[in-house]
Amino acid sequence: MFDLDQFIADLRETLPERSRQAMRQVVARAVSDPAGIARCLGAPDKPAIQVLHHSAEFTVMNIAWAPQQVTLPHNHLLAAVIGMYSGREDNVFWRKLPNPEKYQIEPAGGAALGVGDVALLGRDIIHSVVNPLGRISAAIHVYDGDFFAAERSMWDPESLAEAPYDRAAVLKGMALH
Repeated sequence: MFDLDQFIADLRETLPERSRQAMRQVVARAVSDPAGIARCLGAPDKPAIQVLHHSAEFTVMNIAWAPQQVTLPHNHLLAAVIGMYSGREDNVFWRKLPNPEKYQIEPAGGAALGVGDVALLGRDIIHSVVNPLGRISAAIHVYDGDFFAAERSMWDPESLAEAPYDRAAVLKGMALH
């Protein structure tokens, strides 16, 4: 059964090596028990970001996406491990264009994550997220550092122009805990 304190302790044990593979294994074990996560954290019933752990070394969040929610392209400037435990999350990966004539970024791939799937994102990844379902989707996100201290960017959905990350604009409509 999922135990939040043990989960945080297991993640902390991966820190000396800074191994994303070790973090991935910890997250994979957790999301292999979606019912246990729901019992511990509560079943996701509304869009929300719940901070489960926050330190200079790593940040853990429980993120629930609204039905058919789409995020702006954004970066984290931190490596991340994302583990799905409810619903689905489709990621569009973007790359910066070296000599932009019109747009600063372009799609460069994607990944569909379903229950039990775990994705590793490098520190320089730019992505946008879509919940394609008509219900809440939820995932555990682990960031290799202080998520709230990183000076991040986001990209306008129409012009694809880079701008400083505006947390209020990105999270509009989501409940924060």
